Amino acid sequence: YLKISKLALAFAIIHSKPPGKSSKEYIEYLAKTVSKQDFGWKWKVEVLEAEVLRLRQELLLNRISPRFCLENRKQDTSAEALLDRDSINPTSYSSQLEDSGCDVCNDSAFDSLGITSDFHQSEHNTSKHWLERVPPLNLCHTSKEQSLTAPLQFLQCLLEIRKLSEGGILQADFSELENDSFTLCNSVSQLLDGLTVFYNSPKFPAPSFLTEGVCVLISLITDTKLSNHVLKKCFKKMEEFKKNLIQIILRNRSVNRFQALQSVSEMLGLLGRNNILRNSLIPLLLSEVRQFAEQLLQAHQVQSVYDITQYENIFLLCMILEQLLQNETQESNISSSDYGGEEKNKFLKNLDQIILHLSDEFPLFSLYLWRVSVLLNSGQMQ
Repeated sequence: YLKISKLALAFAIIHSKPPGKSSKEYIEYLAKTVSKQDFGWKWKVEVLEAEVLRLRQELLLNRISPRFCLENRKQDTSAEALLDRDSINPTSYSSQLEDSGCDVCNDSAFDSLGITSDFHQSEHNTSKHWLERVPPLNLCHTSKEQSLTAPLQFLQCLLEIRKLSEGGILQADFSELENDSFTLCNSVSQLLDGLTVFYNSPKFPAPSFLTEGVCVLISLITDTKLSNHVLKKCFKKMEEFKKNLIQIILRNRSVNRFQALQSVSEMLGLLGRNNILRNSLIPLLLSEVRQFAEQLLQAHQVQSVYDITQYENIFLLCMILEQLLQNETQESNISSSDYGGEEKNKFLKNLDQIILHLSDEFPLFSLYLWRVSVLLNSGQMQ
């Protein structure tokens, strides 16, 4: 029956094909048309799934604090305000793209691998928008900005409820997060995916909600009541996010890439300020730097060509690693055995020989390897 049906379909296609087209061309045209229709349905399903998640977010907020949601509905503002501010005042981040991109100095958002007053100011400014109610998604058009704004504002509302409840202004029951872990986990995952997309294809000037997304993520992880829920349900996603950021740094080959990579480096540095994330981030960085050092040594010994672009990018990972290790050794309440582990031993093994062979040809990289090894050994001696 199937063979007869296929034969009948083939005769029907041949019989109905327009003049001037071969049967093969007509079949390819029909297949392309059907695939477009399938893509349209898939896109509509994704939009509807996003709308379902938004409704679940609103329901969860209502369960945690009904009073907050009543006040929330009185607001006249919408989620579009967050996007509008970028078009109204884009100059605040215009310094992120200077000349050819070779100058990586960027003081507008963060100091090198640290939190400045702008970080706290951005965190303070977001509180003005935490009460904004996210409108239903438009089925006609969605953008990556809107897909990032929805989870961002839900998490901002969650942080605001936490802040108000801590001050005794609002009553909230955060045990509801245990009953609906899907909504929280999905929202954090969407935020991480959205940040990855923007860092992978950065826009200049950088949208302000990108910085706000970083602030919200850090606030969630450092909050005593919310961090448990986030790390317990989304730890693997956080690990994947950090790995993606590291690969964005290593694999970027664009000529005008340095300021974009500096922004990613700052993000990793900020994530590393959380003890739990730092303990898992340090081994990832150690592994990448060690593997590159071994590949560079092998290329040097056989006089083969090495990846010059990756060589330039690896210095950002070295700087992040050095900063995180410095922060680690400065905090006396944290044991040095909590980080590195097996990867630290792999890094230190044969490191002296690697530095000895590379120091003449690659003195700056060898210097970074030595500085990292000193920090690892000093932490081990404490």
